[in-house]
Amino acid sequence: MIGRPEKRRRARGIPHTAERAAFPLGGVGTGNVSIGARGELRDWELENLPDKGRVNPYSFFAIHAAPENAEPVTRVLEARLTGRRDLDAGYPFERQAGLPRLRSATMHGEYPVLDIDFEDDVLPVDVSLRAFTPLVPLDPDASGIPAAVLRYRVANPGAGRVRVTVVGSVSHTAGRGDGPFGMRARQTVQWREEGDIRGLDFGIDLPADDLGYGTLSLTTTDAATTAKPQWVTGFWPDGPRLFWNDLSADGLLEPEPRLTLEDRPRGLFADSASPGEPDDTQRPGAAMSEDELFELLPRLRTGSLGIVHELDPGEARDFEFVLAWSFPNRHRSWRGHIVADGRADEGVVRNRYATLWPDAWAAASHLHRELPALEATTLAFVDALYGGSLDPVVAEAVGANIAAVRSTTAFVVESPNPELGKGPVFAAWEGSFDHGGSCEGTCTHVWSYAQTAAWLFPSLERSARRVEFLLETDEDGAQKFRGNRIFGGPAWFMGPAVDGQLGTFLRLHREWRFSGDDDFLVELWPAAVRTLEHAIHRWDRDGDGLLDGELHNTYDIEFFGIDPLANGMFAAALRAGARMAAHLGDSERAADWLDRADRVAAGMDERLWNGEYYRQVIDDVDAHRYQYGDGVLSDQLLGQFHAWINGLGDLLPRDRLRSALGAIVTHNHRSDLTAQESTQRVYAVNEEGGLLLASWPRGGGPAIPFVYSDEVWTGVEHQVAASLVYAGLADEALEVERTLRARYGGETRNPWNEIECGNHYARSLASWALLLAFSGVQWDAPARTLSFDPAGDGAFRSLFTTGGAWGRVEIDGGEITLHIDGGTLSLDRLVLRGQPVSLADRQPLTLAAGDSVTALSAVALESPSPQETP
Repeated sequence: MIGRPEKRRRARGIPHTAERAAFPLGGVGTGNVSIGARGELRDWELENLPDKGRVNPYSFFAIHAAPENAEPVTRVLEARLTGRRDLDAGYPFERQAGLPRLRSATMHGEYPVLDIDFEDDVLPVDVSLRAFTPLVPLDPDASGIPAAVLRYRVANPGAGRVRVTVVGSVSHTAGRGDGPFGMRARQTVQWREEGDIRGLDFGIDLPADDLGYGTLSLTTTDAATTAKPQWVTGFWPDGPRLFWNDLSADGLLEPEPRLTLEDRPRGLFADSASPGEPDDTQRPGAAMSEDELFELLPRLRTGSLGIVHELDPGEARDFEFVLAWSFPNRHRSWRGHIVADGRADEGVVRNRYATLWPDAWAAASHLHRELPALEATTLAFVDALYGGSLDPVVAEAVGANIAAVRSTTAFVVESPNPELGKGPVFAAWEGSFDHGGSCEGTCTHVWSYAQTAAWLFPSLERSARRVEFLLETDEDGAQKFRGNRIFGGPAWFMGPAVDGQLGTFLRLHREWRFSGDDDFLVELWPAAVRTLEHAIHRWDRDGDGLLDGELHNTYDIEFFGIDPLANGMFAAALRAGARMAAHLGDSERAADWLDRADRVAAGMDERLWNGEYYRQVIDDVDAHRYQYGDGVLSDQLLGQFHAWINGLGDLLPRDRLRSALGAIVTHNHRSDLTAQESTQRVYAVNEEGGLLLASWPRGGGPAIPFVYSDEVWTGVEHQVAASLVYAGLADEALEVERTLRARYGGETRNPWNEIECGNHYARSLASWALLLAFSGVQWDAPARTLSFDPAGDGAFRSLFTTGGAWGRVEIDGGEITLHIDGGTLSLDRLVLRGQPVSLADRQPLTLAAGDSVTALSAVALESPSPQETP
């Protein structure tokens, strides 16, 4: 038997009838192909753009099982088709819907690892699938391989031997455009072997710098292969028929002796249609050369790679494939629907992954060579996140949304602007529409909610801060909240958003504190100072210390008067600024900003507190459209959310923070939205529940409240839930999260795709804050201090990351154990629940991957042992 690592448990099962469930495979900035709940390959989004619903023709896996002394069985390795059957022309050729499939399948996903168990009454073997793209915390390159492992495990439960073939068939995805059959270039496919790597290598007849250029491969390191390198090509589906006949006959594939129409055109182009004959001018093909005839033929190329093994009774074996791709060239422009770019020819920019692996074969070869280590790290990450003591719904929320960082929403390119120097740069849409990006420019007021990349791939976030401060901040300190200059285009016409600009400043503090990189801070500090001073002098219009007036924000409107969202962000940013200024030796500015932070918080508490929560103070709520006045805003403590995450403490009195958060749950959370009235976009409906952005329990709502106020945004739900945990209200946080994740069960929404204005929406990445809140982790790299303050009193186990290491923490009473799974952790202080942990003579402590340390807090050391207790 050939084994593989197994996880201790399985995630909740999703049945094959869950049509919306689609597990994305692919790395950071590589695009995706997804696997649906039936086990089918779907949503092929490899070519630098979203493309939900795209089917890659003739791309599927199949199995041929031939028991001793029994008839063989051949099946597509998918559960039976579900969903609509009234397509206007039936299922198209490329779906091969008429081939027999398996009875059912159950999906189990713990991102980034997917398992599918297939069931069938006829197939004489048991089959399951494990699929993943490696994920290595803190290493975006190792987590950015444009490839996926597809490993089918076949077990023989019978009493006799069974010969099994598992075969993958795939078509190249490149070449779309004007031309015959909707393709502007001809694909190629060939059999290739290099060392122990063998399989199909796809190319395209386009220049290497063309935007449509791309390569694809399907490979294995298994020596027992069978292949049909290229299917027959023609106007009709001769290729799939001949492939299926070949596979069904004996489980072995043979190269086609002739490729039909490409050898000698027939049928439509009959032999008697001699080019150029006058009396044949009305016949198809008349007056055409043979090359011209060939140009009319389909340009799609499909090939099949199979692995063949005999299984003894009771034996199980893995049939392992790697699907890889490379589409290296992107537009050097957003080409979006918001930021204008009038350049006639922007040129191209190269994806980061293409600088590491020049084509799909190179990426596949790398993954094959490094697979043991990459898989071990990936499974260690999965075990650390999902195998700890976090409530399963919290682990699911944290893990599932990592997919957004590795979706078409985000990408990593080699620096497209000389002002940034060389190296990889992270940029992103707000989300992905089905067939295009949603809201370009790495929007600051949306991405400031996002926490996942900062703690999982912090170097990416640092590169994004350089764009915002070095390119998008003017001399007056106003920062564009949509970045266009990254690609060399003109700055966007709109001014800053208050929550976006202050959020970027807070994220500068976050990235510096997490990395301890003083050079990074020094480089961006002059622009950062300008942005905060801009807030002080331009947004405090009456000089009372509080921001007021016309303030653009993430709801795509302006708030007037004084509101807690803007001022909470202001207070948090001032505290963060004081810390950074003090570190850089600017004590005068540090003192000024800290004093201002205290005055802002005091002013908020005095003027915005209504006895239950913090509201907007405005003379006439209807004097300006889109205000909320005495309403309960779910984002009223957004600044406190940032403060807690980044070790800045309570901005406001703790009892009032708890009251305000409780009011958000009491008034804005709905367990059933059947009676909810909304004329806005709808993300939760009928018996579903969710957290509204605002409500007016005391009346006094505006005639036209702010845009989106009746909507339910998952990113805000995660933000509120994490804040509840920090405030000691974990039960309420779990109520919010359970209601949210119930909407994403696979039947009506995809568990790995939280939507807002687009799929894989960036605000959903606030979910990582749940891990931070429940563990109470703080990593302060400049102070070399790691702290934990887990929610609840019981034993705690979970994943943690620092700027240079990641691993697992185990806490039981006053005892803490750190296990390092990757990187190196160097620290001077370890703190548990506010108390220093004794490291004896091991301070400063350095731990490398594979190391562990156990220590007791000072409180535990001072407590009497059980034997000493009376």
